[in-house]
Amino acid sequence: MKHIIKIYLAFILLVPTITFAQEQKAVKEGDEDYEKLAYIEARESYLKATNEGFKSKDLLKKLGDSYYFNADYTNAAKWYGELYESSDNLESEYIYRYALSLKSDQKYDASDRIMEAFYDSKGEDYRANLFINERNYLEEIELQSGRFELINVDFNSKLSDFAPSFYQGSIIYSSNRNNRGLVKRFHDWNEQPFLDLYKLNAGFEDEKTTSIKFSSKVNSIYHESTAIFTKDGKTMYFTRNNYTNEDYKQDAEGTNRLKLYRAIRNDEDNTTWQVEELPFNSDEYSVAHPALSPDEKTLYFASDMPGTNGQSDLYKVSIEGNVFGKTINLGDKINTEGRETFPFVSKDNKLYFASDGHVGLGGLDVFVSEIQNDTFGDVFNLGKPINGIEDDFTFIINSITGIGYFASNRDGGVGDDDIYSFKSIKPLITKCEQSINGFVLNTVTDQPIANATVFLLDEDNVVIDEKTSRVNGSFNFALECGQIYSIRSTKDTFTIAEKVFNTPNRTGVVERTLFMKQQDTLPAPLGTDIAPLLGINIIYFDLDKSFIRKDAEVELRKVIDFMNVYSNVNIDVRSHTDSRNTSQYNIDLSDRRAKATVDYLVNVGGISRSRLTSEGYGETQLRNRCSDGVKCSESEHQLNRRSEFIIVK
Repeated sequence: MKHIIKIYLAFILLVPTITFAQEQKAVKEGDEDYEKLAYIEARESYLKATNEGFKSKDLLKKLGDSYYFNADYTNAAKWYGELYESSDNLESEYIYRYALSLKSDQKYDASDRIMEAFYDSKGEDYRANLFINERNYLEEIELQSGRFELINVDFNSKLSDFAPSFYQGSIIYSSNRNNRGLVKRFHDWNEQPFLDLYKLNAGFEDEKTTSIKFSSKVNSIYHESTAIFTKDGKTMYFTRNNYTNEDYKQDAEGTNRLKLYRAIRNDEDNTTWQVEELPFNSDEYSVAHPALSPDEKTLYFASDMPGTNGQSDLYKVSIEGNVFGKTINLGDKINTEGRETFPFVSKDNKLYFASDGHVGLGGLDVFVSEIQNDTFGDVFNLGKPINGIEDDFTFIINSITGIGYFASNRDGGVGDDDIYSFKSIKPLITKCEQSINGFVLNTVTDQPIANATVFLLDEDNVVIDEKTSRVNGSFNFALECGQIYSIRSTKDTFTIAEKVFNTPNRTGVVERTLFMKQQDTLPAPLGTDIAPLLGINIIYFDLDKSFIRKDAEVELRKVIDFMNVYSNVNIDVRSHTDSRNTSQYNIDLSDRRAKATVDYLVNVGGISRSRLTSEGYGETQLRNRCSDGVKCSESEHQLNRRSEFIIVK
């Protein structure tokens, strides 16, 4: 947002008061304006000082901030860049603001490099960890993109219009389009008029849509914004400056904060509202931007109250008639060290909010988290076209019709902040989803193999799904995030192919190709060990044990598939031990291992026992020097604890 809305977004605590010993008059004047949040006037003084050759660390911070807090990220990046290049041990928050400003200017590679520095300076910061864990954020956002279609609206003004809300078939929104009365009142933050709530009156046929001011009992001489209404339309919650009963109050530092108010509609005339301040407000911090749960028993809002993680966090409070419960922070899954603000809860219990702390495209982006049993799911960026490189915020949606509204200061609008309408065209991703897109190809020709059976197995080597490869050799499976899987392809007269892989803990698509080799009718001559033929890793046993290990199960399934393809082949399972223990003991142990292997092929794989024989060779066929009395490492001994699969018929 470029202008007046920044006071509603920032909740920024003022940086420490600078020393007024600077000799330059322009700097002193700029500091005085900056302390009053008069960023436009402060900026002009600071620019005058820089033109005279004065550039201190403090001046560069505040000059960058004067643009950043008014969403001019291109100029903010310019001055933060000078600050970054000229300062050692720069505070991490300014490194983050520099990275965010670069991103809003679509300089993603440069932004990522600065985010690396931010991680190095403050790796414990949740925003830093989000970046490190979501390096492919542009791909993830692209995967979410294209789920909404934008629709033009005709009621924006040349100034700021934002914060739409549903109200009895109409839209209530905030705007500073008109000055109030004959006296022009401007806010020092950006030298623009104060905000009022407006009601949209939709036109009929050729009549243009018009807007009228909402109730004079609600609108005051200061800011009003972000209204939310109960379903019956009789109760509203909204944001206003700390101005109750014509009493204007400031905090200890002289800043007028934001508060939440409730208004009850008079049932007799349906136009008069009785306004009251909510009990959990404070003169010392801001409470703003209300949202209601579907059952209207929980009020969500943004605040910088003590205990806030960042510049503003999202909170909730229970509503029981006229009694409000304890304020509760929504926690680290939602809140970061940045700005979380403008919550909205849809009828299908999804929390939408704006943030510059979660990984996005630049400025404020809109995010979503699914609420289940009073807990919040993973946070997902809504993607394009809702989000862009500028500030995108105050998102609302009718989850039944799929129609909604949001505000943005993106290029191409009518004014500074404009309201946009949209229609949902496909569902959002609100939980981690993974899938695999694969191909089965001929090893020699690289041509696709159609009608191959492709199995999906879990980490316990249990088949959980199977598909048939298409004409182009392709196949796909739906997967879960953060799991171990393997895929295996089989087809008559082809070798078996298999790959093991992990799915990451983020939404995306895994791509794998299975290569199969054409074989003759007889897979190999008699006496051949099929392990090298199938690419089977050596099946090892633990010392003095005969049970089948997890890693061995993966390999034995290859044997099962092979014997299913070549139903005329019989296999002799030969087991070997290392040289430790007595010769007779090792003969007995290897025999137990061979029998355990055959039992697995029969009981798990369904192979007929008549096609399998077994024999234990003990330590009679060692593969290395590790005979009795020779000192060897554990890994050397393990090479001798193996099984072989010999074609005997």
